[in-house]
Amino acid sequence: MNSLKGFFYGIATSVTFGLIPLFTLPLMQKGMVFDSILFYRFLFATFALGAMMKIKKESFRIESRDIPMFLLLGLLYTGSAMFLFWGYGFMGAGVATTLHFTYPVFVTLLMLVLFREKASWVTWVAILLAIYGVSELSLKGDELSADATGVVIVLLSAVCYAGYIVAVNKSRLRDMSGRKLAFYVFIVSTVLFAIKALTNQGIQSVPDAVSIGNLFLLAVVPTVISNITLVLAVQNIGGTMTSVLGAMEPVTAVCIGALIFGEEFTMQEGWGIFLILVAVTLIVLTRTIQKSLSAVVRKIRPRHA
Repeated sequence: MNSLKGFFYGIATSVTFGLIPLFTLPLMQKGMVFDSILFYRFLFATFALGAMMKIKKESFRIESRDIPMFLLLGLLYTGSAMFLFWGYGFMGAGVATTLHFTYPVFVTLLMLVLFREKASWVTWVAILLAIYGVSELSLKGDELSADATGVVIVLLSAVCYAGYIVAVNKSRLRDMSGRKLAFYVFIVSTVLFAIKALTNQGIQSVPDAVSIGNLFLLAVVPTVISNITLVLAVQNIGGTMTSVLGAMEPVTAVCIGALIFGEEFTMQEGWGIFLILVAVTLIVLTRTIQKSLSAVVRKIRPRHA
């Protein structure tokens, strides 16, 4: 049951996170820049989480020895968002999305190098299928070329996100309430994005009531909900499997683009979605596949007296 809940939370994380374009594009059309959007996103998310914790009568108290880890998690999460948006200035969003989705590979490598935790062959096959599927969704036409500097920047985004997942998975904060953990991470992110915005163009005012609504939904759905379910997924199925289930994020983004914004849906994108769904199915059925293959091998292996 824990595994099933973990898979559900992992898919919920990627699906809600994939809704970012639904709330971000209207804000950009109103003239808001990324620094201000990200500042308001984490500010509203912090208030929303604080209200949820207050309603649930959940303690805000943390131990002083956990503060450095909260700072690290905040830096990693902020770094992931910042490097990804920075990378958009060097390449198309499709290439950036594909490069960012290499983070399951970095999660697996970090778990192997730092904690000697090996991934099964099924997991590696799922990772490769997922990355191939994301590339089919994202790489179109002349977007296949990318600036070397941009590649490094977006890969840093993937490394930061992978580091965030591994840090949650392996720190003592793993067993903390998802709401409390996200609350303090968002405080750090809000402060960092405020500093970044103030050192550039400053924090923009929100244009209108509709934009306030979009910022609130951006803060709650792909930020608060996705981060709470991310922590719950890591707690139940670990960082590697949670990261691969993130393949549903670009699928959601493509569906939103086609259904809401009228973007063209091609056979290539359909093939990419199919590959990602196969990858997710492999992850969900990893243990069953391994047990079934082991049983077959035992039956066909010659027996020696």
